[in-house]
Amino acid sequence: MQTLRESSTTSGSGTEAAAADGARAGSGAARVRTAAKAAGACAAGLATAGALLLAPAAVAADGDKIQKNIVDPQYSVTIAAQFSRPNAQMLSSALTYDPKLVPVGSHVTVSERADSKNTRVGLRVSDLPANRTYGAHVHTGACGVRPTDAGGHYQHRKDPRTPSVDPAYANPKNEVWLDFTTNANGEGSAESRHAWLFRPGEARSVAIHERRTATKPGVAGTAGRVVACYTVPFNNSKEAGKAVAGVLKKIF
Repeated sequence: MQTLRESSTTSGSGTEAAAADGARAGSGAARVRTAAKAAGACAAGLATAGALLLAPAAVAADGDKIQKNIVDPQYSVTIAAQFSRPNAQMLSSALTYDPKLVPVGSHVTVSERADSKNTRVGLRVSDLPANRTYGAHVHTGACGVRPTDAGGHYQHRKDPRTPSVDPAYANPKNEVWLDFTTNANGEGSAESRHAWLFRPGEARSVAIHERRTATKPGVAGTAGRVVACYTVPFNNSKEAGKAVAGVLKKIF
């Protein structure tokens, strides 16, 4: 701009030359601005993709319905599914082993919210028998054809003895207990809060048991048979990584 002001004081031919130079400069600046906008849009797209790839958010698989999936520094996932019978060739993520207690087609929703220090797990069910109490816990294994495939309860401090029936370990502060009682419409819910985080890959399902969880020595943590199970992508689990990778593959 300083060059243009100086050229304006010269002869007519110099002024025309300066104007031509200014036009070329303006055109070049416009091209630079256009390129910058394109680069910015590309960078924004890559940043968004990077956030999806790096953020520890999980997405539901096996036909589950994603209710809410927040991509932010805190891990947050809510997924829902319908229970079906186990099938050795095609396992759903939500399985019922006793259709009388957990009917085929009944609904389950599990949510997890976690920050750097705390974990909150919620459970909701519907279309179950009315006015009935169930036990429920986070388990270490994924659901399988057999009710025992989900393994034992997740414990923040692991009991050196298995099965764990010592109240010092088998208690709602050291484990995630989600016992619930259904209402007249067959709906039930529970929530568990803890000042600790799941170890990566060690919390993989929510198992529903036939009765309320016991607390006395020798039977603490027991709740009868596992009557249903829901494989859940808890914080930083392998299932969560696979789910996110599958979604990114579809997007890109």
